[in-house]
Amino acid sequence: MASSINRMSVVLFLAMAAAIMLTTVHGQGTRVGFYSTTCPSVETTVRSAVQSRFGSDPTVMAGLLRMHFHDCFVQGCDGSVLISGTGTERTAIPNLSLNGFTVVDDAKAQLEAACPGVVSCADILALAARDAVVLANGPTWAVPTGRRDGTVSRAQDAGTGGPDPSIAADFLPTLRSACPQNNNGAARVAMDTGSQNEFDTSYYTNIRNGRGVLESDQRLWTDNRTGPFVGRFLGLGGGPNLNFNAEFGQAMVRMGNVGVRTGTDGEIRRVCSAVN
Repeated sequence: MASSINRMSVVLFLAMAAAIMLTTVHGQGTRVGFYSTTCPSVETTVRSAVQSRFGSDPTVMAGLLRMHFHDCFVQGCDGSVLISGTGTERTAIPNLSLNGFTVVDDAKAQLEAACPGVVSCADILALAARDAVVLANGPTWAVPTGRRDGTVSRAQDAGTGGPDPSIAADFLPTLRSACPQNNNGAARVAMDTGSQNEFDTSYYTNIRNGRGVLESDQRLWTDNRTGPFVGRFLGLGGGPNLNFNAEFGQAMVRMGNVGVRTGTDGEIRRVCSAVN
């Protein structure tokens, strides 16, 4: 159970940190309903694939959400973390414990049969992360789509491209150095550190009470750059109360648009684990 809680705490830290840092929304080519005419079944197909796996393995919620973060923190949200093979991002130490690749592969296979060469793996991952959160009793949000897949995936990039949740000394500068173009304090993320399968706002109560699993969790409360936002989620003043569901969805949309490839940039992979 301890290892499961630690994995969830890593997801929570990444989620909160991403929300803190995101300000500029990149990838203006994405929009809600991008596949409405070219592949109208995309959302139901992805949701079905997530539900199928979630029934037998509820931990896939944290797995898909964490995978989406890891993808976006390296070269943007381009599905590069899904590529397998020697020396790819998938083989980097931070990514060895990622869970949920088969969900993306299953959805992709179904979509290729229905709409060949249309839906990107990067979009499938973004949709799957949202659907996994919803299945874990979390909020929903409209996912802009239209991303294209990257063709480069290097383990060395994954080693430095995203924040290391084990770094507690000063995680915000670390995050800024990793993602210099993405910084703001608008949206926030929360889940329960006591459960790997449920999604709720008691994460904030835990860190306020000194029960964060990682030291970096506690820094969210004690750091004067992030503590006020935690307080506003708990209704402790310092500004207008923040609505958890709305802020989480906005944070995910912002993060999901970081460094995306659109138009003719990149490709639409036929198989998510390999470039065309």
